[in-house]
Amino acid sequence: MTEPHKPYHLIVFGATSFVGQILTRYLAGRYGIGGGLKWAIAGRSQSKLEQLRAGLEPASGAAGELPLLLADAGNDEQLWALCGQTRAIVSTVGPYALYGEPLVRACAETGTDYCDLTGEPQWIRKMIDRYEDIARASGARIVHCCGFDSLPSDLGVHFLQQEAIRRYGCPASGVKMRVKAAKGGLSGGTFASMLELTREVMADPALKKLLANPYALCPAGHGFRTRQLNQKGLAKDTDLLSWSVPFIMAAINTRVVHRSNALLDNGYGDDFRYDEAMLCGRGLRGWLTGAMIVGGLGAFLLAAAWRPTRTLLQRYVLPKPGEGPGTEQQQQGYFDIRFIGRTSDGHTLVSKVTGDRDPGYGSTAKMLGEAVVALACDCYDPQGNKQYHPGGFPTPAAMFGQLLTERLQQNAGLTFEILG
Repeated sequence: MTEPHKPYHLIVFGATSFVGQILTRYLAGRYGIGGGLKWAIAGRSQSKLEQLRAGLEPASGAAGELPLLLADAGNDEQLWALCGQTRAIVSTVGPYALYGEPLVRACAETGTDYCDLTGEPQWIRKMIDRYEDIARASGARIVHCCGFDSLPSDLGVHFLQQEAIRRYGCPASGVKMRVKAAKGGLSGGTFASMLELTREVMADPALKKLLANPYALCPAGHGFRTRQLNQKGLAKDTDLLSWSVPFIMAAINTRVVHRSNALLDNGYGDDFRYDEAMLCGRGLRGWLTGAMIVGGLGAFLLAAAWRPTRTLLQRYVLPKPGEGPGTEQQQQGYFDIRFIGRTSDGHTLVSKVTGDRDPGYGSTAKMLGEAVVALACDCYDPQGNKQYHPGGFPTPAAMFGQLLTERLQQNAGLTFEILG
């Protein structure tokens, strides 16, 4: 049951955004409308919200009963009103560096739980610095990175480490993640976030130092000093016998995993090492594929760094915010990522995490949906009191751990498996 003064378990904020629409359809299909899960959708346009709701009829015959709430990302009074009606809010309003702070502030100040799918480390660092003490005092649990960046990485490492401790009595002192295969597309919102980060770095060179720090999101006094691998070009992966290239999401995923280690009382060890890359095949064909990826990525980053070409990309090349892969492309997508962990005494453990939709949208919406349901329901006791985490900015692994891993396997088409 929801708290007497809060009619909803959760609210989807930014429901008419590209990811917000997929998330809304997922929640309607999985949990229904007007049932045990009390939820609503929110945004700034009544007509767009009504259009989204009308399109839910195939997923739920009760779509007309789904409450619609009006709120603008920049209106503090409206955001506070949202917080007063729910246990948790899930936000899909990005780029978060441009539009995300007012809602985080409102949730931190009112004690409302929150999650999102940001992959913007510079913004997360700013939110932690500004609002963590406030969130701790109010009891708000602010959980960033609940999409493809960085749930599979964060929960995948946690899953492997739990098995290492069970088998060998100690965690793996080093883990590497490799994207073995993935199929999907990118939306205008994703490109907008990438370009905004580039613009911020060019405007403030001090951000380069922050982004280069593998422990940038760790709490003060974490004490970690181990040098971390940061792959910058084409390399041979001797474990998986494949060429590999830098993984664009490693910049956020690795930081989240290291923060998890710190928040879990250094549960992975004081000298824990973690890196990520993407496999591109064996032999000459793999080398050529990798060289093309590295070259293409370098050209994109170079174009994004220069204001005139960045503007041209936004206007004429990249998809606009609200545009992205279609339903068929989302359903035909997938991902398969592998983790190789080694303990300090020489044991090796291999695991994998897979998803049955495209990583950035079909799977991300399901991951985000299960994260907010877990936050709004599983993380409360039967009396409506918060449990598992007292408040602050936990990572997905520190907030949910095995709880969300099981949810994702039961409901969201993900698998977590030990290979040997």
